[in-house]
Amino acid sequence: MRSKGHVSYLLKRATETAKPSEFFARTPVFRLEEFRRAYLAGGRRQAATSKAVLKQHVAAGNLINVRRGLYAVVPPTAGAATFRVDPFLIASRLTEDAVVAYHAALQLHGLAHSISTRITYLTALRVKPFRFQDIDFVPVQVPISLRATGDLGGDIVELRRHGLSVRVTSPERTLVDVLDAPEHGGGWEEIWRSLQAIEVLDVDAVVAYALRLGSALTIARVGYFLEQHRELLLVEEHQLAKLQQAAPRQPTYFERRHRSGGTLVRRWNLIVPDTIRHATWAEVT
Repeated sequence: MRSKGHVSYLLKRATETAKPSEFFARTPVFRLEEFRRAYLAGGRRQAATSKAVLKQHVAAGNLINVRRGLYAVVPPTAGAATFRVDPFLIASRLTEDAVVAYHAALQLHGLAHSISTRITYLTALRVKPFRFQDIDFVPVQVPISLRATGDLGGDIVELRRHGLSVRVTSPERTLVDVLDAPEHGGGWEEIWRSLQAIEVLDVDAVVAYALRLGSALTIARVGYFLEQHRELLLVEEHQLAKLQQAAPRQPTYFERRHRSGGTLVRRWNLIVPDTIRHATWAEVT
């Protein structure tokens, strides 16, 4: 049986403030608020001291100040001048609600055909893009049709990376998102080649999200892609039929910016460029 003194000791340890080194060991990238909550737990320290502590560790080369309010831990075996911070950890901590999305999500899921130096993330906040270690971090606002649904439109999963949880759009949502906004997917060739790497897919989730997004053109693009890969992805006719009902009523160009040429795919009322139909990639963007 534990003595009262031992119980008191355990309670005291539970409310003690965290040592910075312990916090750094388990949190390789963090926001100032996260450190402040851990460092000030127990109420023995003042809020102003947390910034001073971080400043000291930056000066000592233990931390990198990525941008205002965001820090990365430098491993003991590395140097602050040469250490490359994981860009996905940065993106996931740029705002409290950040979600890795579009081509960056393809990369994080291991589906991207090529590696990009442009990392996109969803957020409901108004923030500016910035560049760090040759990587461009680009915030993207959630489409208007999804803003009332909560959690940035849903279909978000969590992956563990270097011990931290990273929120990222699911493969199913990512497929629809890059077909909806190809400018964030790396262009049509990159999108098509990347999506063709998908071997397992919850097609019902794809259909549900595409319909929730509500763009007839995007729904047609999704339907066209699924139909082209129906055997690989085990797409059923009733799933395509749901999308077909919400496809454009009049012939619509596959690309908003390039309205010339192509072949009309009647099921989807979609005028598809030959480069996409035959995967003869040239200058399609």
